Amino acid sequence: MSIKLMYITNNPEIAVIAENCGVDSIWVDLEVLGKEERQQSMNTVKSYHTIEDVGTISKVLKKSEMLVRINSWNPNSEEEIEQVIAAGAQRIMLPMWKTPEEVGRFLKQVNRRVNTTLLLETKEAVECLDEVLKNPLLDEIHIGLNDLHLSYGMNFMFEPLANGCVEELCKKMKRAGIRYGFGGVARLGKGIIPAEMVIMEHYRLGSQRAILSRSFCNASEAEDIGQIEGIFKAEMEKLRSFEQSLSSYTPEMFEENRKAIKAMIEEVARSIKTKK
Repeated sequence: MSIKLMYITNNPEIAVIAENCGVDSIWVDLEVLGKEERQQSMNTVKSYHTIEDVGTISKVLKKSEMLVRINSWNPNSEEEIEQVIAAGAQRIMLPMWKTPEEVGRFLKQVNRRVNTTLLLETKEAVECLDEVLKNPLLDEIHIGLNDLHLSYGMNFMFEPLANGCVEELCKKMKRAGIRYGFGGVARLGKGIIPAEMVIMEHYRLGSQRAILSRSFCNASEAEDIGQIEGIFKAEMEKLRSFEQSLSSYTPEMFEENRKAIKAMIEEVARSIKTKK
């Protein structure tokens, strides 16, 4: 089994390249409410995509899923959902939910017309997950490490992976029979926490989805579309090859990686805290 991969872009040429290289979902990001305030001190991707981008990207895709992240639940959410469905969304992601009621209204509005993903990224969402998992319209949950670690006042994005929070959430979702994933991955050999170690944690925890991070292919730094295509082809081949190699890994090897990545994350978190 390969992890299903998501990539954020509103550029149709890059979307086609990602699709041809095996990316499962192309992600147009409409979320703007509160995002700048939450992540103002972080070097994160802040997209400024539009409904028009959904229509543009959906028209060029042949195999990859058209994924759209809308805004957190607000008085305009019903209208926004209708707009993105009309524009061609095949999956809608709800971010920053905090109550079973918000989730219920979202899922009821979509009403299985397209696929859905709940982006779990608040401590309130963690606390009410048991209730949310009872919703019969539930499709998939993705754990968003950026905002989740901020919600808990942590210093480093991967801390929820080190302290057992992500593992406990994954166990609950697995028991409920819900598809799930968490965070993102950089290109192999890159990342503050090496991508290989993160991918091994995805496999140990049964994660089925991951976001390709900006560092996997930073299109804004590429010289031209040819360079972007070259990076995507080479890095996707490396990633999928590494995934295949994991079939020969023993439980003991995954446990050794868990201990090593935990120690590494804790060290990075201490270093960040010291510098504050």
